[in-house]
Amino acid sequence: MKMRTLVAALLFTVGGVVLAQTPPAVAPVGGNDPAATPGLDQRQARQERRINQGVASGQLTPKEARRLKARERRLQAAKLAAKSDGVVTKRERRRLQHLADRNSRAIKRQKHDAQKAAPAN
Repeated sequence: MKMRTLVAALLFTVGGVVLAQTPPAVAPVGGNDPAATPGLDQRQARQERRINQGVASGQLTPKEARRLKARERRLQAAKLAAKSDGVVTKRERRRLQHLADRNSRAIKRQKHDAQKAAPAN
């Protein structure tokens, strides 16, 4: 009888430990994901649209557009690096916002400089 109780207690304990260590099957509800960057994702999409609009209107030359898109790719790489450990810290968020700010200023500068390209049809 004692052996049966001991085995049952052992199975119960091991089962509880295993269940406690398994990650949730779905993403956290309510936006509590510490690696989420929805504001930055939207900002990147807006900046990409600004670049594409600049090419279409002739405000950006192909070379300027390539350089701006390369900056956006570097921002994306930095964002993925920040997310790689599963948490985007306050310091990483500040750095990503700083990079996005610089990219935004570069887009504005390039769109409003004297260089013009033929509008894309």
